[in-house]
Amino acid sequence: MLEYTPTGIDGIDAMLEGRGIPSGYVVLVLGSPGCGKTTLGVQFLYNGVVKFNENGILVLLEEDPGMVKSNMLRFGWNLDKLEEEGRIAIVDASPIRFITKGIKLGETTIGSKEFRVISLIERIKAESERLKAKRLVVDSLSTFTLQYPRAAERREAILNLIQGIASTGCTTLLISELARSTIERKYQIEEYLAHGVMLLQRLIRADGVVHVFMIEKMRGVNHDVQPRPFKITQNGIVVFPSEVVF
Repeated sequence: MLEYTPTGIDGIDAMLEGRGIPSGYVVLVLGSPGCGKTTLGVQFLYNGVVKFNENGILVLLEEDPGMVKSNMLRFGWNLDKLEEEGRIAIVDASPIRFITKGIKLGETTIGSKEFRVISLIERIKAESERLKAKRLVVDSLSTFTLQYPRAAERREAILNLIQGIASTGCTTLLISELARSTIERKYQIEEYLAHGVMLLQRLIRADGVVHVFMIEKMRGVNHDVQPRPFKITQNGIVVFPSEVVF
């Protein structure tokens, strides 16, 4: 029997049999710039604390933590306060990107890319144990994968990262950029490796721009597969699961 982690976002949970994401899943959140990916991730963590008493971790591979905290105040989400209370940990993992030489571990020297994966996973595990976290958001996978231009190398790095994250038991949103923001597109490697995939897109219609949310994949869940409109309101993301886009 699967256990579930509700996102706390009514429209999304309604699309997931009314229950949410299976607990322990690593779910890829894909979207074009400005579509609300980071907002969705922080909303998932914030709801975990205030609605379900579940601690969470936000790993930032690109954005400055201070900027993220400042931006989230527009929704009334005070991340500084939750950090002080030990409910959320914000991990600034950006320095990992600047390691360029091999790393000496005992008698063995490993490449900088391998060290980045190992050090990132170990830091996530340490914070997960410290907080007894149930939720995790990594933003953004795109920054991580830029280090691996070869497809085979990139696939192995992503797989190792997903396996390492899954070992924490946290329900995870792995945020990444959408290579092509259209309904018809080429699938990205990470989509095959994740347990679930959510898409946030911005489509241009004759009557204006519409934001679209879609659950492309969620293993073991009879989820709604239709694209649904969503808005970014003063309270965060709101998805309308009974409305149609086309």
